[in-house]
Amino acid sequence: MATQTSIPASHDRDFYAWALESANRLRAGNLAGLDLQRIAEEIEGMGRAEKHALASHLKILILHLLKWRYQPTLRSLSWQLSIANARDEIAELLEDSPSLTGKLPEILARRYPAARQGAILETGLPAATFPTGCPLTVEQLLDPEYWT
Repeated sequence: MATQTSIPASHDRDFYAWALESANRLRAGNLAGLDLQRIAEEIEGMGRAEKHALASHLKILILHLLKWRYQPTLRSLSWQLSIANARDEIAELLEDSPSLTGKLPEILARRYPAARQGAILETGLPAATFPTGCPLTVEQLLDPEYWT
């Protein structure tokens, strides 16, 4: 019976296997043959992914809070759940990566225009209904008791 030799996993061929193998080798202090540049890029990418996820949840939160504020007669449990879920996801991301808290004002400024545009499209209300600058503070956005 032929024995199968363990071939190092390739990042491009099987990312999951490569990541596990690289992590095990790092823990063991076996750096020979590790693609340290690729590992550094992947770690940076993970950080960017966390920031992107935060921005995405923040946009959803703003969009639904705008709808909540400017269409009070159409408020629904669905909107309420979307707001609560977005806040929960944001809180979890910030708990796991507290350094992202300092990025919130920057992310808010960058994502508000897209949230505003989404609210305009979803509500059918005139663009002038929605302020061009975000009417909500970071504190209001994160406060589970804040709704309008």
